[in-house]
Amino acid sequence: MSENPLIELLYGKGAHVSPLACVHDLSIELAGSTVSGFPHTVWQILKHLNYWMDYELARIDGHEVALAFSGAASWPAESKPVSKTEWHNEVLLFSERLQALVRLAQSSAAVPNRPPETSMSAGDQEANSVEAVLGQTVAHNSYHVGQIVLLRRSLNAWPPKAQGDCS
Repeated sequence: MSENPLIELLYGKGAHVSPLACVHDLSIELAGSTVSGFPHTVWQILKHLNYWMDYELARIDGHEVALAFSGAASWPAESKPVSKTEWHNEVLLFSERLQALVRLAQSSAAVPNRPPETSMSAGDQEANSVEAVLGQTVAHNSYHVGQIVLLRRSLNAWPPKAQGDCS
């Protein structure tokens, strides 16, 4: 990897597929398609990713944010977007959140142990620095982007046009 592997993982490089490429070229129909045996659609996964990136970015910036009461609360109930505009806006939000995380990864390289301005709870020991929050966010994104890849393969919509087959 490079000097800053977080940036490569956020944007995707080599065998680590670009998260944005995985959703950028999908139609609204495919984004909301259900696949037997999979609990979520690409739309739901993208909304879930944006929820948690918003949460972590707000927390790092010092905003008090309410944590979902349960993991299920961070998943949308609707399986598909209501319009092409809604899908486009969610993909755009995803891109903006990835860019914001990359900016933090670039600045955290200079100050790797800076604590987030607020913590999740008084007992939170896992994310006690911006670098730790970024690492957890990258791992979370990677896990769910892998799900998107599997869904796309199941929908015969792989590889993404922007990246080619990363198998």
